[in-house]
Amino acid sequence: MSNPLFHLENIIDLEKWHTLQDSLALVTKMAIITVNYKGVPVSKHSYCQPFCQGVRKDDALSPYCQKCDARGGLEAVRLNKPYIYKCHFNIIDIAIPIIIDNQYIGAVMAGQIKLKDSDEQLEQLVSRPPSAETEDKFKALETDYRSLPTLTYEEVATTADMLFHLCNYIVGEAITKNATIQMYKKTLTADNASSSADFAPAMEQGFGKLQAMQSELSHTLVEHSVRGLAAQPIRPSNPLLQPAFDYFYRHKSRNITLEEMAKQCHISPSYFSRIFAKETGERFSVFAPRLKVEWAKQMLETTDQPVHQISDALGFCDAGYFIKTFKRFVHLTPAVYRIRYRGQR
Repeated sequence: MSNPLFHLENIIDLEKWHTLQDSLALVTKMAIITVNYKGVPVSKHSYCQPFCQGVRKDDALSPYCQKCDARGGLEAVRLNKPYIYKCHFNIIDIAIPIIIDNQYIGAVMAGQIKLKDSDEQLEQLVSRPPSAETEDKFKALETDYRSLPTLTYEEVATTADMLFHLCNYIVGEAITKNATIQMYKKTLTADNASSSADFAPAMEQGFGKLQAMQSELSHTLVEHSVRGLAAQPIRPSNPLLQPAFDYFYRHKSRNITLEEMAKQCHISPSYFSRIFAKETGERFSVFAPRLKVEWAKQMLETTDQPVHQISDALGFCDAGYFIKTFKRFVHLTPAVYRIRYRGQR
């Protein structure tokens, strides 16, 4: 990962982060540590349980802990959500990925607890071959093992979801702030080359550049979101229509006309309209806004971008028309849809 803005060590104030991490560990009853995208810890361990401290200090057992951490993190990245699993001592751990704009930044590793509902089926990522030596070491730590915090699976899952959203939000905000600061510093550096007589005009120009850079950064984040929309191009039964569908999906940010679609297929607009309606069951004038509303729903669910930016990114002529179109298909305004969606999670 070449961009230093996406290095966790450069993004967060580690001292403040660790204070937050300690508080979260205390409230959730879970031990917590934060690692970067390479799996290297960037924070101290918050409330590491005595049993796990003893195991991690053991040269023979510690490698199994590291393997659990590594595999748990990989599974969380693959799933793009918290991954709850059992370690080699059947203790419950969670890998919580920090993913911003499709970039894996790092992970929060939490857990070191036991489940009250013992019938919950969870994967044990790493197993150890049984040995008398390991059994003796466990017996020496058995009192600490019995004192591990105990939670229900529902409590664990709720906590994992909370940590996922909280950590991703904090890091996402920090990235935006850091990027803006870096661009501002570059602007000031350029302006300082001017003579003192030009100081006021240079500062005014610098703030103008900063606003433009902030706008560019915001636009770039929106563009990334549009490109990352999950919906895949339709494969029509009539291959004659395929170029039109491909064109529509490649140009999500444009207001494409029926005539443009017909041109991609090298047929007349009237003939295109007939075979399109036969293929999809609806007119193009209905299909296009309905699909864009589906894309808008994805962006409302997965980003914090303002409604007017989503409207612009999907090629609507103005935010008012976008809101009216969205309400026609969803029966809610975009803002209300976002609130209700997040309230259900």
